[in-house]
Amino acid sequence: MKKYISYALGAFGHDAFYNTLSIYFMMFVTSQLFTNAGDAKMVGFVTTLIVVIRVGEIMFDPIIGGIVDNTNTRWGKFKPWLIGGSLVASIGLIMIFSDFFGLTTSNPMLYLILFGIVFILLDGSYSFADISFWSMLPALSMKADERTKFATFARFGSTLGAQGVIIIITPAIIVFSQLFSGAKNGQQTAAGWLGYAIVVAVLCVGGATLTCLNTNEQHNKIRSNTKHTGIVEVFKVIAQNDQLLWIALAYFLFAFSYVVNNSLLMYYFRYRLGNAGAYSWVGVITCILGVISVASFPRLETWIHRKAIFCGGIGVMLLGYILFLFAGTSLPLALVAIGLLFFPYPLIFLATLMAITDSVEYGQLKSGHRNESVTLSIRPLIDKLSGAISNGVVGLVAVAAGMTGNAKPGDISSDGVLHFNTFMFYIPMVLLVISALIFFSKVKLSETKHAQIVHKLETKLDANDDADGDANTDGGAVPEQS
Repeated sequence: MKKYISYALGAFGHDAFYNTLSIYFMMFVTSQLFTNAGDAKMVGFVTTLIVVIRVGEIMFDPIIGGIVDNTNTRWGKFKPWLIGGSLVASIGLIMIFSDFFGLTTSNPMLYLILFGIVFILLDGSYSFADISFWSMLPALSMKADERTKFATFARFGSTLGAQGVIIIITPAIIVFSQLFSGAKNGQQTAAGWLGYAIVVAVLCVGGATLTCLNTNEQHNKIRSNTKHTGIVEVFKVIAQNDQLLWIALAYFLFAFSYVVNNSLLMYYFRYRLGNAGAYSWVGVITCILGVISVASFPRLETWIHRKAIFCGGIGVMLLGYILFLFAGTSLPLALVAIGLLFFPYPLIFLATLMAITDSVEYGQLKSGHRNESVTLSIRPLIDKLSGAISNGVVGLVAVAAGMTGNAKPGDISSDGVLHFNTFMFYIPMVLLVISALIFFSKVKLSETKHAQIVHKLETKLDANDDADGDANTDGGAVPEQS
């Protein structure tokens, strides 16, 4: 139980960090860092930098997976990258939630240069930590039920981390704003946001440390079937795994639609409902539903299997979108719609994660050698790609809809509302439908299929060992031992 809980705590800090960076950083940029009428260009520059850096860095994720796969230390191949990457990324997070000692106004060009350098270091370090954390999953156990336990506990922790920040972000920013800036009447300040970022950084490093201290890789015949993976081979491993590619495409469409909607939620509460404080209810609702959703996954996987979980979950999300469109500025209806949108999310994530994890053995059977981190790097790659693109979308939508600075709901034009609704509701709905169709028709790697693959691998490796033994026995005299 200690190893399951420790893995969950690692996921808690990990996803608190991810949500803060992917969802709330742009809110900080548009509401605190650049609030003057002439600052739209700076918002555009920062948005462009983030998108270019994150999309450019994504192509290196499989290479990072290869580096992790080729690592061999006394602490294993995952832990050094997990703890080191989390530490560097957390320091970077604290730095970007600042104005770099006033450079945003005194020297904007120098600010952009330094921001770009820090964000590259932050994003690269987070990639090493992210890939190391999730690619530990197939190394922790070969048994399907144990993998499901680790994944369920991890998703439980990540749900509390990701949704917990929704609960604490507004109160925490207000408290730190009062503490550091003397703000009153619930006013938010840049210093308040910085205090919140420091809390998230501590949670991230603390969770990674506990995971490293209390979990261990398994060593067995199947996991030892590895070889050094070169840069070119890394991409061949991915390209030859057809099931991994179909799972990745379906998950990307799902993740992008979810992150865009989730990133615009805070804008919805602030600039459509005019009730930014009520946003904390989103965290309360999603935390409760997340616990129920994650706890139900093992039983659902046994009853109806992953494909039905993935496609059925998207069906429930579509109902949530439809209700959201009718909610308008009604807070109760909006909260019910958010519940319908969020409840299936952890289930779909777990169904995808388990399918990608099982594709490690699928790829091993096809290629003849094992690549854990390269294969598992695809899921965080997709999350970062969807997060990067959503950062760009959110920045552009906020400016185009007039949802910046101290704008009020009454200041948003009808065209602004239509522009906002298109990206928050209509486009995500179309992408979800396409995602479900791909997963239903193209993903063949079921739980039963994976069990058959593991059995074939064990039989094949046993046969190879027997053949090697026979070769040694039949090859004449045994060499002298020194």
